[in-house]
Amino acid sequence: MSVSLKQIRYFVAAAETGRISQAAVELNVSQSAVTAAIQQLEALVGSRLLDRTPTGVAVTLEGSRFLSQGRQILAAVAEAVRDAHHSNAPIAGTVRIGVTYTVAGYFLPRHQMRFQASFPGVTVELFEAPRSVVEQALVDGALDVAVLLVSNLQDSGNLASELLLRSARRLWLAPDHPLTRPERVTLADVARHPYVMLTVDEARHTSMRYWSTYALKPRVIFRTSSVEAVRSMVAGGMGVTILSDLVYRPWSLEGQRIEQRELEDEVPSMDVGLAWRRDARFTPAMSAFRDFLRFAVAGYGAARPAGARRRSGEDIEI
Repeated sequence: MSVSLKQIRYFVAAAETGRISQAAVELNVSQSAVTAAIQQLEALVGSRLLDRTPTGVAVTLEGSRFLSQGRQILAAVAEAVRDAHHSNAPIAGTVRIGVTYTVAGYFLPRHQMRFQASFPGVTVELFEAPRSVVEQALVDGALDVAVLLVSNLQDSGNLASELLLRSARRLWLAPDHPLTRPERVTLADVARHPYVMLTVDEARHTSMRYWSTYALKPRVIFRTSSVEAVRSMVAGGMGVTILSDLVYRPWSLEGQRIEQRELEDEVPSMDVGLAWRRDARFTPAMSAFRDFLRFAVAGYGAARPAGARRRSGEDIEI
């Protein structure tokens, strides 16, 4: 058996994020798929590449060497994919990108750094603003493209969008919380316990939509725009919350553990994607950025359209 690009990609994602679960989120596959791919890779190279730690995974000495080589391999593949769609002339220009808070803090930086390294001739101008401001700036032509929560996008008449990443929402709670014990947890169960409500990026509005679907209301004890405040309060046992895997970390700033539970009731995912003015003409710089994100997140040239769902257990092959 030979080493596959999928195995290398999954290993690089886990090494860079420091967590199997976060790598799975970014790759849009299951945690078991990431774990299996890394185990197969370790068996093929004959060395342990990652060590388990209390906070996730850490790269071993052998892993650090392989990580450098793995990045070079993936970069070479990305270059080949790009060259298949563009001329040999270096791509230059400026792309003005709008981002919302969650995207700026938990999704874009890693990809932006790789993009800048791959396209040194492209100048990236980033602007962070609330979703409504970003949408209007796209319509007005002040921004070329935006990376935001397309699940919250409003102006679909003037804006086109494309899904990059679907991130599931789960229940967060302290390890000794009573809701860690039942086999099944519903929103009705959650409603009986104190709840910490995140408000940033319209999180409150989004969450109340699915609570209302079941004619329920959470017992909100605190509202905050700080994800770290939510983490600390949940880990300290002050309440529970329901948030996306994209912003999940297993530890608070105080070093207290945060657990996750699946919910029996249907809770919508948080969808990250691209948006642009519907009649926009893509410049080479804009196309390069869009195509790069498609490859970086989905692992292949064309991203799935918004609304499409991956079959359970389906992995990405590259």
